[in-house]
Amino acid sequence: MIDINEAKKKLIDLGYSDLYVWQDSPGTYYDWHTHSEDEVRYILEGSMVIGTKDKVYHLRAGDILEVPAGTKHWAKTEEGVKYLCGSKRHI
Repeated sequence: MIDINEAKKKLIDLGYSDLYVWQDSPGTYYDWHTHSEDEVRYILEGSMVIGTKDKVYHLRAGDILEVPAGTKHWAKTEEGVKYLCGSKRHI
């Protein structure tokens, strides 16, 4: 089990803010999209797949994926997932 406070500290140490927990049901799919800020996903429970033009990432509990601003990507989950999200602004 991932300790949520340790997970938040880790992401804050990496420079992320606006942290929140999100959950997706089995079968959730997010089509190709981008974000205006760097985004991070820290998997707390379950699993998800995130794909970019260059690579497909299979993420499980404990995995962290940083997605740079403007990176076109998609995401899906077959079994459901709970994850910690955050953003990093470029100043």
